[in-house]
Amino acid sequence: MEQLIQRAILVGVNLNQQTDFEYSMEELGNLAEACDVEVVGLVTQNLQRVTSSHYIGTGKIQEVIAHMEAHEANMVIFNDELSPSQIRNLEADLQCKVIDRTILILDIFAQRAKTKEAQLQVEVAQLQYMLPRLVGLRESLGRQGGGGVGTKNKGAGETKLELDRRRIEEKINVLNKELEALVAHRQTQRKQRKKNDVPVVSLVGYTNAGKSTIMNALVERFNPTAAKQVFEKDMLFATLETSIRNIPLPDNKSFLLTDTVGFVSKLPHHLVKAFRSTLEEVAEADLLIHVVDNSNPNHEQHIEITNNTLKDIGVQDITTIYAYNKSDLIDFPIPSVQEDRIYLAAKPRIGIDELVQVIRQHIFKDYIKCEMMIPYDKGNLVSYFNEHANIQETSYENEGTKLVLECRSVDYERYQDFIIR
Repeated sequence: MEQLIQRAILVGVNLNQQTDFEYSMEELGNLAEACDVEVVGLVTQNLQRVTSSHYIGTGKIQEVIAHMEAHEANMVIFNDELSPSQIRNLEADLQCKVIDRTILILDIFAQRAKTKEAQLQVEVAQLQYMLPRLVGLRESLGRQGGGGVGTKNKGAGETKLELDRRRIEEKINVLNKELEALVAHRQTQRKQRKKNDVPVVSLVGYTNAGKSTIMNALVERFNPTAAKQVFEKDMLFATLETSIRNIPLPDNKSFLLTDTVGFVSKLPHHLVKAFRSTLEEVAEADLLIHVVDNSNPNHEQHIEITNNTLKDIGVQDITTIYAYNKSDLIDFPIPSVQEDRIYLAAKPRIGIDELVQVIRQHIFKDYIKCEMMIPYDKGNLVSYFNEHANIQETSYENEGTKLVLECRSVDYERYQDFIIR
């Protein structure tokens, strides 16, 4: 069977002259393309407030119809979340499939979700999006039948609707229980990591800024035997799962690097809610690397959207480094480090060592240089420091093994008795 090519007209309302309106329409086009929809036309309207019945003014509807006929479109995509009645009215007038930005993003997430947890999270978000939209159909369904026996004046359509609604609510509960089990498992893993005292560094940023490429560059450089490259591709939302990789540095220091889902403007609240547990990984990081696509003319907006989304999920007061990636595409002299900003290009691997240097300065601040004399009967301590500290010199004296080392302040306090300098 020949697959129907989806051709869409994009529709947006610029409320009170928003400065980022044009960009958000451009992004809507990118989201549509990510769903294999061909964008064939664009209709926009400046309004003080959206029209409650149709989102756009009724005169604009004729313009959309004209565009659809001219470009043979079979779908209209709106730039904001539509209410159930707006979708119903628009579909009746436009005689085609009407979708909004939220369902588009949910669809992309559904296509990209690979792990069980991400799939459950997307499904919960989709069902929560559907629930009120079922309720919105009540009026039209309610007219379909009179008061039959046992239906207590309910239309047959309305009774079916109650059933559908109950089924969806039950399904959401079942999925949430499954999710809770996965989240509990991950929290156990997080506790274990905290116990091991390994610092956690989290990559955050707008979708497609290059977080996974940076992660792969670090893994390749410091842990090549791991052979655990994460998926990277030049597309929106390539990463939905949280990946965690250990980055062992040459001087016995190491940190865990986590890569999270990218953000986008108007990220649907259902999704933020569903992915909250995944995003909580970020809240427990010791350091954030906010990856910015420096070659994107809208990167300032991306920074703002990412910061606002982080605030929404309760991530605040974590030290942040800004990694301006893809700087090679705009002829920026790289690598370059300026306080909490680093300019690099992860794909050609320029600036990776400098990035690690900046990470080091932030997460290994509590290392203390000292000399210790460890009695020969405490050989296990020497092995401990060989594993958990940066030993610069070892010599064997009469009293025991003398170590010149750099160790964490907790170990410095714990083994005070052996410190000679």
